[in-house]
Amino acid sequence: QDANDEPAAVLLERIKKEKERLVKEGKIKKSKPLPEITPDEIPYNLPENWEWVRLGDIIEFFNGYAFKSNEYQLSGVGIIRIGDIQKGEIVTDNLKFVDMSYLVSIDKNLQVNPNELLIAMSGATTGKLGFNKTTQTFLLNQRVGKLIFYLLDSNFSYFYLTTKIQENLIKSVGSAIPNLSTEQIKNLEFPLPPLAEQKRIVTKVDELMKLCDELEARQKKKQETRILINNAALNKLLTADTPETFTKNWQRIGDNFDLLYSAPENIGKLRQAILQLAVMGKLVPQNANDEPAAVLLERIKKEKERLVKEGKVKKEKSLPEIKDNDIPFELPQGWECCYISELAIKVTDGEHITPTRTPSGHYLLSARNIKEEGIILDNVDYVPESEFSRIRKRCNPDKDDILISCSGSVGRIAIVDKDDTYVMVRSVALLKLFKDNINSKYLAYILKSLMVQNQIIEKSKTSAQANLFLGKIKEIKVVLAPLNEQKRIVTKVDKLMKLCDELETKLTQTQTEREKIINAAVKQLLTV
Repeated sequence: QDANDEPAAVLLERIKKEKERLVKEGKIKKSKPLPEITPDEIPYNLPENWEWVRLGDIIEFFNGYAFKSNEYQLSGVGIIRIGDIQKGEIVTDNLKFVDMSYLVSIDKNLQVNPNELLIAMSGATTGKLGFNKTTQTFLLNQRVGKLIFYLLDSNFSYFYLTTKIQENLIKSVGSAIPNLSTEQIKNLEFPLPPLAEQKRIVTKVDELMKLCDELEARQKKKQETRILINNAALNKLLTADTPETFTKNWQRIGDNFDLLYSAPENIGKLRQAILQLAVMGKLVPQNANDEPAAVLLERIKKEKERLVKEGKVKKEKSLPEIKDNDIPFELPQGWECCYISELAIKVTDGEHITPTRTPSGHYLLSARNIKEEGIILDNVDYVPESEFSRIRKRCNPDKDDILISCSGSVGRIAIVDKDDTYVMVRSVALLKLFKDNINSKYLAYILKSLMVQNQIIEKSKTSAQANLFLGKIKEIKVVLAPLNEQKRIVTKVDKLMKLCDELETKLTQTQTEREKIINAAVKQLLTV
């Protein structure tokens, strides 16, 4: 503070006289006196020469005009609606226009001139503020308010209002759709500094915000660099053409682990790399004594032929032979590439007819219940016993079967954890496997890998909303390791995924602790 500044009390008196002059000239209406600020309303003590005032004592406030949508046209004068106020300013990308005659036919106070400040009065973004930083004049639409400051620095007022209006909303508005009234805005308590100090505060805030922007840019650049290094390291790992090169690249990641994985968001790429290494047969060594996958496939084929002969499953139409160039990498010795349908007794989806739902009963799964971490029942529907029995005649998920979300967020994979517990709607697909020959967890990991997820994305591009149909699911190509190697891969992936979980938790906790320290420092700063 500067003792030579004109006190806020003198500034307040000058504002009062300016408003009286405008009322006398008929430019604004005389306002009703506002109540005195009580001691209970004062949130903190002000410096000497500052004053607590009602916002309505130092501003004039104007509500917008209810323009009719059938009057909108492609050109004319732009009208500012709530959605046009974004990030502290008016954005003109989606402006609606009305006839230019409105500039003279309605109150001049409904014009939005350059540098004037507006506020959203209702809706999800109630309380957001924005300056007209353009050189154009607009008109004020309904539920948008305009604040006119008398003898004040409007930027200082903006800084205060951006936080205090939201705080006021939380205290005073309890409805599902918040609304601000003119009375609420005018009655808001406002800390009024001397005008010269307002300007110094704005200058200092601008300097500090610029430093914040620079810090944010540096952090972003650092993160981008980390991601580039991470991608390059993982790419070298995935493209290694010899065991020696693979070992060398894996060692490089280990040596720089703290740099590559110092943020929780990087762990997702590590998980995906682990799955891709599993798919490519690089995660565990091969064993020449393992029964080859080709023998495994032949055994499954004969078992399926027996079930068809007994009428237990339907014979499926044959799919095109998989050629070498269909496989994006060289398969290890003893591995095979095949279609999902070759590994499954049944590939089906859930109930197509809308089932009768009940408040409780048997679980009815939809795509929203299929998550990467498994079947989630937080928001699940139920069906009665009669519906459950009817639906399970066709789609009967049991323990170790695989479920795929096939509508909306397609491609999420979950393993069924219980027998005779669930039925589904058509947004979920079921893979019922030959479980003596296929490790369910192995196949689930393969389905979560980029090799398969990329196929799913491509095969589900059918409409505005992604849908993965049964015919396309059956055509998905997967890689099959010998059964013993499947088990070794699952053990290894489980172990590595657990490490990823622990690392992610640790990084998240570190980030939370860092945020707590920052918040404590800011709180201490504000209470000095």
